[in-house]
Amino acid sequence: MSGKLIIFSAPSGAGKSTILNEILEENFNLEFSISATSRKPRGQEKHGKEYYFLSADEFRTKVENDEFVEWEEVYENCFYGTLKSEVDRIIQSGKNVIFDIDVVGGINIKNMYKENALSIFIMPPSVEILKQRLINRGTDSKEFIEERVNKASFEMEHANQFDTTVVNSDLNKAILDTRNILNKFLK
Repeated sequence: MSGKLIIFSAPSGAGKSTILNEILEENFNLEFSISATSRKPRGQEKHGKEYYFLSADEFRTKVENDEFVEWEEVYENCFYGTLKSEVDRIIQSGKNVIFDIDVVGGINIKNMYKENALSIFIMPPSVEILKQRLINRGTDSKEFIEERVNKASFEMEHANQFDTTVVNSDLNKAILDTRNILNKFLK
């Protein structure tokens, strides 16, 4: 069935994007909902591919114009959100929408779309392993990594508000578990 929403949330570094990229290669009739953000691109990220990169002022204008399904100021002057136009575009194309968003956004979308949405929380094996994954990325400052690790505890406390949790201690098993969950939801 098309037009369903699949929500992935996790602390940064839990492996959510890696799992998502594997799932997107499979035949679930999915299209990735590209989030908007006011943060700067990292590495090789491109506007319109990984994110819609907006200035903080552009983001605030879209908020004022009610152009988001959900949005949040995740860190000071660092906004993330899901544009209504992006969700509509994917559903109208006959596909299922897949989201890679923060915990609060995931909960908000689930509450809005109810049974037409499946929310999946990707849980890291531990906060220590999460911190090491962030360090190994080599993309963020030590201070920013500490900020993300501190936020991870808050996010992990909200895992029980999701339909299901996948623990990513073994990447292949986490991908298999996610595939099985999606097969049940989309049939």
